[in-house]
Amino acid sequence: MNHIQFIANASGIRENQIAATIDLLTESCTIPFISRYRKERTQGLDEVEIAKIRDLNQLFVEIEARKNFILSTIEEQGKLDVVLNEKIVKCFNLRELEDIYLPFKTKRKTRADEARKKGLEPLAKQLMAQHGTDAEQLASRYLKGALTELEDALSGARDIIAEWINENAFLRKKLRNLFERKALLTSDLVKGKEQEASVYKDYFKHHELLRYCPSHRLLAILRGEREGFLKVRVVPEKEEALELIFGVVVRSNGSDSQQVAQAAKEAYSRMLSPSLENEILSDAKQKADEEAIQVFAKNLKNLLLAPPLGQRRILAIDPGFRTGCKVVCLDEQGNLLHNETIFPHPPQNEKSRASSKINQLVSAYKIDVLAIGDGTAGRETEDWVKHIRFDRELQVFVVREDGASIYSASAVARKEFPNHDVTVRGAVSIGRRLADPLSELVKIDPKSLGVGQYQHDVDQKKLKSTLDDVVISAVNQVGVDVNTASPYLLQYVSGMTLANAEKLVEHRATNGAFLSRKDLMKIPRFGAKTFEQAAGFLRIRNGENPLDNTAVHPESYALVAQMAAHHKMNKSELSGNEEFIDQLLQNQELSFTERDVLLELKKPGRDPRKRIQTLNFSQKIRTMGDLELGMKLPGVVTNVTNFGAFVNIGIKENGLIYKSHLHEGYVENPADFIALHDHVEVEVMSIDKERKRIGLKRMN
Repeated sequence: MNHIQFIANASGIRENQIAATIDLLTESCTIPFISRYRKERTQGLDEVEIAKIRDLNQLFVEIEARKNFILSTIEEQGKLDVVLNEKIVKCFNLRELEDIYLPFKTKRKTRADEARKKGLEPLAKQLMAQHGTDAEQLASRYLKGALTELEDALSGARDIIAEWINENAFLRKKLRNLFERKALLTSDLVKGKEQEASVYKDYFKHHELLRYCPSHRLLAILRGEREGFLKVRVVPEKEEALELIFGVVVRSNGSDSQQVAQAAKEAYSRMLSPSLENEILSDAKQKADEEAIQVFAKNLKNLLLAPPLGQRRILAIDPGFRTGCKVVCLDEQGNLLHNETIFPHPPQNEKSRASSKINQLVSAYKIDVLAIGDGTAGRETEDWVKHIRFDRELQVFVVREDGASIYSASAVARKEFPNHDVTVRGAVSIGRRLADPLSELVKIDPKSLGVGQYQHDVDQKKLKSTLDDVVISAVNQVGVDVNTASPYLLQYVSGMTLANAEKLVEHRATNGAFLSRKDLMKIPRFGAKTFEQAAGFLRIRNGENPLDNTAVHPESYALVAQMAAHHKMNKSELSGNEEFIDQLLQNQELSFTERDVLLELKKPGRDPRKRIQTLNFSQKIRTMGDLELGMKLPGVVTNVTNFGAFVNIGIKENGLIYKSHLHEGYVENPADFIALHDHVEVEVMSIDKERKRIGLKRMN
C-alpha cells in the first residue's frame, strides 16, 4: 500500500484528489491557497479535507519510519525471516506494529531473563506444549545447583511462559478489542482528600463503560487524577479477560496446562492488564483531546470572525472599582489619541467628575461609539455611561475582554506602546477588538481567549497546530487590507511570515500606501512564490484596479476581462451586477474558478463577516442573588462545549444551557444548534449559589 492508498482508505477522498493535493503541498502551496485557487486540480476540496490529507500523509511517513526502524533492528538480531518481514511491511496500524515488535524489543532485565539463566526455558517449552505430562515430574529434571525446590523451577518456567503470553500479538489484539468494548471506567476519591476535592464530588464513586464516557467527563476525571484527588481504573471484568486468554493458550486440564493457566493469570495481572489499560486510556484521552480541540477550533473561528464595527472613532473603557476605569480614545485606524483614569465607582464615587470628563473626551475627539470591557465593574460602568447626556447619538457596546490582560503584558504590546503601562494597553485592546476583532485577537494566545474546553488538559502540540490552522483560515477568509494591517495580522496571510510582514510594513512606511497588488513585488524578499500564495488574500482599497479589493486572484484578472468582453460590458459594469451574475451562475458548465470569480464579482470587496449587533441585558439583575427560578432573560453565548453552551446574562457568572435544554429533540453536538455570539432568550432553571452555577434553558 502506498501513501495515496493509505490516505484514501482512511479519509474516503478520491486518489486523484489526494495525489493532486500532495503535489501542491510539496510545491509549498498553503492550505488556504489550495482550497481557494486550485480547485481545478483538487476537484473542489475544502480546507478541512486538505488538512486531513496533510495530516494523514504525515502519519504515513511516521508509520513507514517506524517500520523501517523495526525491520532493521530485527535484522540486526538475525531474526528477520520472510514471513515476519511481510507481516511488518503490510502492517499500517501503529499499535499492532508495536505488538509484532514486542518480542524483539530490548528490555530491562526481567524475571523471565533470570529464569532463562537458570536453564528453565526448555521446561517452559515442555509445559507450554501441554502434552499432559505431570508438571512436577518435568520440573524435577531441572533441579540442580542452587535450584533445589520444585516450586522454584515451576515458578521460573511460569515467568517465561507469562512473557510469551504477554508478547503474543494475536492475543493482545483480541484483548485490546475486549478492553475497547467492555473496559469499565471507575473513579474513586483518594482517602483524606474530601475537602480539597469537592469540585470533583460528582466522580467520588463513578463508574461507566469507557466507550460511552463523553470526552468532557473523561477529561474532568483525568484532571482529578492528575491533581491527586481521584483514583482511576479502566479495565473489563477480570474473569472475562482471563477466559479469553485461557481460550487462546490453555489446551487441557492436565497439570502442565494448569501451570500455563497460572502463568496466564500472572501475565494478565502483571503485564497485559496494566499495558492495555494504559493503551486504552491513552487512546480514549487522544479521542477526547481531538473532540475538545475541535470544539475549541470551532469557537475560535467564530470568535475571530465576530462582526467588526469598522473604522470609527472609539472611546474604550477598561472598568474597575478601586483602581478606577482606564479610558482611551482611538482614531479610525485604532491609533491611541488620549488616555487617562477616572473613578466613577466606589470607593471614590467621583461619578459627576467622571461623567463630565467622558463628555469632554467625546466632544474633543469626535467619538462615534463607546466600548466597555465586560469584566469587573463592567455592568456598573455600562449603566453609568448610558445615563450620561451627550451632544450626539452614541452607541454603547459591551466587549468581552478575555485575553486583554495577556496582550497588555506581551512583547507585542510593549513594542506597540513602549511608553504606556499595561492598563492603557488593555483598554486599547478592548477598543480595537470592537473595531476589528480579527486584527486584534490574532495578537493573543488563543488559549487565553476564554472559548476552550479543558484546553490546558489536551495535547498541547496538537492544540497549537489546530489553532494555528484556524487563525490562518480566518485571516485568509476575511482578507487583509495591505495598507492598514499590522505585521501581526499580515504574518497569517497565505505564504507570508512575520519577516515578510515586517518588510511590507517597513516598505509602506517609507514609500507610502500601495496602489496596486503588483507593487507588492517591490518589497525586498517578496518573491514570485510569496506573491502567488498571498496576493489573492491581500486587499487594496481605492487602488488603481478595483479587482485588487476583491478575492479575485491576479492570475484571473484576464478571465474577468474575457467575461466582460464576452457579454459586451466593461469590468466595472460586470462588477456588482448581482442580477446578471445570478443568471450567469445558472450555467452548470462553469469551472470552479469561473464560479468563484463570479461570486466575488457579485458583491466585490464585501466583508464576509456578519453585521454587529448590540444586546441590552435585563435591568432587573446585577448579581447572582437577584436571580429567581423561571426568570426569562436575554443573553449572549460566550462559549460552546460538547455538553452545552455558556451564556452571559449580564452578571459575573455565566449560565449553562445543558445540551438537553438547547432543543426539543435529541442534541448530540451543541454546535449544531448554537454558536458563539448568538443572542438568545433563556429561562433560569436552577441556581446553585454555593458552587456558583446557573442552569438555563433556551427559549428561542
